[in-house]
Amino acid sequence: MNILLPIALSVCCVSMALAREGPGRSGTFRGRYRPQFHYTTAKGWINDPIGLIYYDGEYHLFNDHNVKSTRFPGGKFDGEQSHWSHAISKDLVHWRHMPVAVYPDKLGACWSGSGVVDWHNTTGFRAGDRPPLVLAYTSAGSWGQSLVYSTDRGRTWKKYDGNPVLKKIADNNRDPMVFWHEPTKKWVMVLYVKRGQAHFFDSDNMKEWTPTSVVPLIGFHECPDMFQLPVDGDGKKLKWVLHDARFSYWIGEFDGKTFKPETGELRCEFGRNFHAAQSWETPEKKRVQIGWMNGGKYPGMPFNQQQSFPCELTLRTTPDGIRLCMYPIEGIRRLYTSSFTLTDHILRPGENPLSELSGDLFDIAMDIEIGDATEFGLRLHGISVTYAAGKVTSLGAVARATAREGRIRLRILVDRTSVETFVNDGEAALPCCFVPKNQDTSLELYANGGNAKIRSLRVSKLRSIWGSDTPDKVLLDFNMKTPPPKGWDVEGYAFGTHQPDPKERQKAAVASRNQRYGRTGRMTSPEFAIETDYLEVTCA
Repeated sequence: MNILLPIALSVCCVSMALAREGPGRSGTFRGRYRPQFHYTTAKGWINDPIGLIYYDGEYHLFNDHNVKSTRFPGGKFDGEQSHWSHAISKDLVHWRHMPVAVYPDKLGACWSGSGVVDWHNTTGFRAGDRPPLVLAYTSAGSWGQSLVYSTDRGRTWKKYDGNPVLKKIADNNRDPMVFWHEPTKKWVMVLYVKRGQAHFFDSDNMKEWTPTSVVPLIGFHECPDMFQLPVDGDGKKLKWVLHDARFSYWIGEFDGKTFKPETGELRCEFGRNFHAAQSWETPEKKRVQIGWMNGGKYPGMPFNQQQSFPCELTLRTTPDGIRLCMYPIEGIRRLYTSSFTLTDHILRPGENPLSELSGDLFDIAMDIEIGDATEFGLRLHGISVTYAAGKVTSLGAVARATAREGRIRLRILVDRTSVETFVNDGEAALPCCFVPKNQDTSLELYANGGNAKIRSLRVSKLRSIWGSDTPDKVLLDFNMKTPPPKGWDVEGYAFGTHQPDPKERQKAAVASRNQRYGRTGRMTSPEFAIETDYLEVTCA
């Protein structure tokens, strides 16, 4: 039989995956409840964004992933364990699905963690000229912390033979956040062990870890992320930020061993659907975050759960002190197809300046002078985003909104199943999911109780990030009676290295595609050059 693999680079590493993900000719990415500019997997379940790495022009995104169903994967060895899905992007907007990166093993399922580039090869994993990419994750079962690494730009991944690198401290300890601390020339790990505590470790090589401190933080709970940011863009005034899965955050100082909080628990996110966020550092030294929009519903779809739209994080001085702000990245402008603008317009009760507009994908920015109005807002898809009495509400979520010189600034991103609202340039955010109740795609901007003034308004329609459908050919069966060609790496239970019976191998491969059996596998070739758009691989 033949398979066709789309080739994007002149030099590539071809991976034949039995459960390869990607937008297919069947219109998988065009379903009614498929988000069109928020990241989703092709099939199955995803949750926490993890292992976020930037290297060689590519952003890597991994997620906890159930490859077999759209259910949340259990932590036990029950046939539906968490894997790590993988996608890459050049711009943090458009994504290309890659083969599954991390598989469960005898130590347990692959739970959340983090990713780094080991520029100095402290691990000794490097092969060739490229630095290794290293992922740290929790082996949910043994509850140790483990490593997996890549020496080919993230195309293939190998587990470290010495796993776990940090043994269990307590049941359910998890979510290692690893980063390089330049002043001490050490790797630092922040680990969740129990509620209300952040445990810190350091290491020279990521293989042996030494505990350095336990920091009490009231309310702190799982999935830490930690980074340094300038205050008001001043590179000489830097502060550390530590946050947890709920996006409660603390601002303080860090000496490589102990985090010293200078604030209590703070919040800038008040939505219904946002959890376990993690961040990249861009080449421009910006901090960009993405989160799991947990709890969304996608009736009848082959996937479950979506990610938030990436936001830049900044520290800003406000009347309440230094605060963390989140705001959509500029890359969203790449999706604009048309824009409607309006300035210095009096918005009267009963008037709708957007009556001629319709659609389901929007980026909306407004600067509204409250005036005599007791309420103003936006209605679309059967939902509303409303300002009244110093608060912004969306789908039951509420955030304080302090008027500046009598004005409120709102930024609203609307996808098929989500609305993300940002107040006053990101001082507060309300990420929310919804299921559209009807096919109504009209928009309404309204005011009640008196006149408001539109100082500026922009409504931009967006195109899908998925573009035109691309081939999605997969290996439906496989009968390897002889060893693989020289130089090929073979993984998984569908191949001869794990299953001696050719008939069983063939059955397992076919069943994996149909999601009826648990055996999957992958063959990866050495690198080679091609000159055509497609590579034909014959398997006999």
